[in-house]
Amino acid sequence: MKYQIFFLGSLLLTLISCTQEQPSTSSNVIPQNPQIAEITPNPSVEFIGEARLPTGLIYENTEFGGLSGITYDANSQKYSQKYYAISDDRSQKAPARFYGLKIHFNPVRVLPEITVTTLSNEAQENFAPGTLDPEGIALTNQNTVWILSEGDRRGQIPPWIKEFSLTGEHIKTLPLPEKYIPDVQNNKGIRDNLSLESLTITPDNQWLFTATENALIQDGITATLTQGSPSRILQYNLLTGKPAKEFLYVTEPVANAPKPPESLHTNGLVELLALDETNLLSLERSYSNGVGNTILLFEVSLANASDIQTIDSLSSVDISQIRPAEKRLLLDLRSLNIPLDNIEGMTLGPILPDGRRSLILISDNNFNPLQVTQILVFALSER
Repeated sequence: MKYQIFFLGSLLLTLISCTQEQPSTSSNVIPQNPQIAEITPNPSVEFIGEARLPTGLIYENTEFGGLSGITYDANSQKYSQKYYAISDDRSQKAPARFYGLKIHFNPVRVLPEITVTTLSNEAQENFAPGTLDPEGIALTNQNTVWILSEGDRRGQIPPWIKEFSLTGEHIKTLPLPEKYIPDVQNNKGIRDNLSLESLTITPDNQWLFTATENALIQDGITATLTQGSPSRILQYNLLTGKPAKEFLYVTEPVANAPKPPESLHTNGLVELLALDETNLLSLERSYSNGVGNTILLFEVSLANASDIQTIDSLSSVDISQIRPAEKRLLLDLRSLNIPLDNIEGMTLGPILPDGRRSLILISDNNFNPLQVTQILVFALSER
């Protein structure tokens, strides 16, 4: 089946330009997603198929699962396509690690030769249990990987972004702006399990992007059934190793009311995929107890977005004067009419024989026997 939707590819969005104004302190009302536009279907995304792996598989004496991020190795052999996927196990079931996967598309399947690479910290030791929460991974053109840990507010463990060799040795760590680091007074920094979640680098390897799943404590509310959350996209210059810019990204509201009404419901920005310096794909995952997951794929442009790097608290300014990242809906995965698991990871894959580019999504099974590791494969094309 084909789903006719707007796909940006490597082109810039046609955006409505507006005059930038300096933020004031008169209001902190979150923009109600004015950046989402109705669009005329043009290019297409075709769903190729899916693979499902049960929870409980063991490889190299470790339980396979918790896959929160995935990245493609374009230098792998044509008929042996390789991917690296990060496990969000907090060194509790086994030391922190990433997996090497081989995924074939016809039909979609994961080959059994799965490898396990254990990560080492600065002291060349395994990460101690509970000291990290890995969520994102991105392969560089130097055969290294950037890996993101979202931290733990309750444990006063800040997020980090570190570079590792493909054999797991620590290379370096990027500096994290102070506004993201949690304080004991609970006045600023990341929220538990809604922290930095996504990780991607541009094809030229100059820029790295990450983003909070929901707002920092000082920035505003978490997503509700009626209102999105003001997340931040954080951009690094990998040539200098320093933060370069920050952008406002307003998530969608929670997709469905939970059952019962007061039970768990959430929506957040779980992954980014950089196409170039200003154009990305984003993945939002909404979960409501008793209903399940809603997964939305967006194209995102930062071309006209305000740089909010110098604003420590979005709640202290008139947020309506900030130009957010512009979003356009590409695909509501409910249209696939298949059960959706906890999709969290996304990467571009190889060029397909017909010239289209593949897109791979992957789920985190939470090491729950009632869930699976789900891999969804799409073909992207422009017309």
